[in-house]
Amino acid sequence: MRMHTTYMGLELNSPIVVSACTLSEKPDNILQMEDYGAGAVVLPSLFEEQIRKEEAVLNSVLNETTHAFAEAMDYFPGLDEYNIGIHEYLENISNVKKRVKIPIIASLNGITNEGWVDYARQMQQAGADAIEINIFFIPGDLDMSTAEVEHRYLNIIETIKHTVTIPIAVKLNPYFSAMGNMALRMKNAGADALVLFNRFYQPDIDINELQIKTDLHYSVAGEIRLPLLWIGLLYGKLKLSLAATTGVQSAVEVIKYLLAGADVVMTASSLYKNGIPYLNTMNKDLNDWMYMMGFDSLDAFRGIMSQQNIADPTAYERANYIRILEGVK
Repeated sequence: MRMHTTYMGLELNSPIVVSACTLSEKPDNILQMEDYGAGAVVLPSLFEEQIRKEEAVLNSVLNETTHAFAEAMDYFPGLDEYNIGIHEYLENISNVKKRVKIPIIASLNGITNEGWVDYARQMQQAGADAIEINIFFIPGDLDMSTAEVEHRYLNIIETIKHTVTIPIAVKLNPYFSAMGNMALRMKNAGADALVLFNRFYQPDIDINELQIKTDLHYSVAGEIRLPLLWIGLLYGKLKLSLAATTGVQSAVEVIKYLLAGADVVMTASSLYKNGIPYLNTMNKDLNDWMYMMGFDSLDAFRGIMSQQNIADPTAYERANYIRILEGVK
């Protein structure tokens, strides 16, 4: 079976991609991911505010100590040499690219235009094959309009697109009022791929301690339905790559996403639960299913269950909602 796919112009040997997670902080883990069949690896997100905080702490130490005695500067490296997060992150890209053949996709989560531009440029210079921009933004300001929220996303995409020459993917949330139109505008702004969808880590409340809880729960297979819906709706209508993420626990979810039209399917939770070697299991199960169904390549079945290819396109729309309710007894 031919498991090759193309994502943002990058050639992958498998559609299964490791999504941004702490497992890929270690180069040895990325080597394992390649050995067990990952098509590509997305590195953990670089968060601009963390870097700014580290810079601020260092500057504070330098300023306070310098006032104490003039020789203090001899004991501290300059910011360019100090191993703050960005330096370590770039070193990781450079080192990993020397050891693996699969595409390495950097992940950036910025808060200022300067951060998006500076870090994106440095990621490309370090050797990243592409950049996934993770726009984790919750518009809680009641004075911020829908147009302002959308402009913020589009401006970030345009800014980075004018900064780098490597492909950029946009990992976005599903909460736009006109998701299809926003996807089109992101494509027009320069996005080479859309990653559907970002999981906002929503808070919980501890009713006994009266505190906000921010614990992390891994995704479950039932969460694939919303991204599955939008991939099925967008497939064939936009000239960009579609990546599915959220809820991928086995080859079953991989297959469903590919049938809806995804170019690649991303997973991290399954690797935390089952270990990195589980990539091999998912690839094998996908290959076995393709053999059983008589498909000799991913292109033979990709998108055949999308809205544009199924016999009843209303299955993706309001009419199907009515049928579902009618079926509840």
